[in-house]
Amino acid sequence: MEVDPRLYSRGGIITERDPERCIIRLRIPAGMATPEQLIGIGKIARTYGDGRVHLTVRQTIEIPGVDPNRIVPMLVALKDNGTPLGSERQEIVNVTACMGTDHCKYANIDSLALAKEIDTKFFGKELPVKMRIAISACPNGCASERMNEIGITGVRQPYRDHDACTGCGTCEKYCRERAIIIKRGAVDLDTNRCMECGICVLPCPFEVLKASEPRFRITVGGRRGRHPKVGRELITVSDPEKVLEIVGKIIKWVYELASSDELLPEQLDELGFSEFKQTIRDQYEEVRNWPPEQDEESDLL
Repeated sequence: MEVDPRLYSRGGIITERDPERCIIRLRIPAGMATPEQLIGIGKIARTYGDGRVHLTVRQTIEIPGVDPNRIVPMLVALKDNGTPLGSERQEIVNVTACMGTDHCKYANIDSLALAKEIDTKFFGKELPVKMRIAISACPNGCASERMNEIGITGVRQPYRDHDACTGCGTCEKYCRERAIIIKRGAVDLDTNRCMECGICVLPCPFEVLKASEPRFRITVGGRRGRHPKVGRELITVSDPEKVLEIVGKIIKWVYELASSDELLPEQLDELGFSEFKQTIRDQYEEVRNWPPEQDEESDLL
């Protein structure tokens, strides 16, 4: 069966060192697949590839050793399996995420559900540059989200019942950033050190240390590769619907202004990132009203 040459414009088909063979990269949002899908991928790899699969760093699977003349029936089989062709070029590629609140005790947000929503809405959209999107449910950064073109981090700010807190120091012991200091029995938070991970809340023996509702911190312009770079903070918002809106605005901004000559992190200044950041913040009133007011008996650390 003759291969439509347009298929090679999709980043999911990669020519190997041996030009007579190619690698097929799959679309598996957040790296989550069912046992049945994995069994199906194994059978497809045996039928169309060299019998092996490769697990990528972006939570998807590649099948190497594929004869280009068999790509079309293979793609049909992959689609029927629920693991269709992925992407890897100037487009939005496989969305990655940690395990989130369904599974991790440190998680602040449902990263898996958000990854699925972002994938459904934006995957494969053509852009002047490659766009990687990653989500970590807390600042531990298990998905390396801040080293992606768009990163989303789940954060929570600690607060306490001022009258009930004994200043026992448990939260100070567990703070990984040394942001909490006990001074004469009172808890003091160094906001410059605090990453708003919420981990200090978990060990409080009297449950007087609480955390704000989870929020979503969005960064832009991160990168792995030979010259790694941490993304710049854009905005922090309170719900996933706003995250979807803002991700859409970032994508539109990049689509309209970015050049294909450089990776996105290298273009941020000439694209006017500072002005774009101010525009986004002006559109979301809550940014100017953070942190929220707590009950009278509680205060932010």
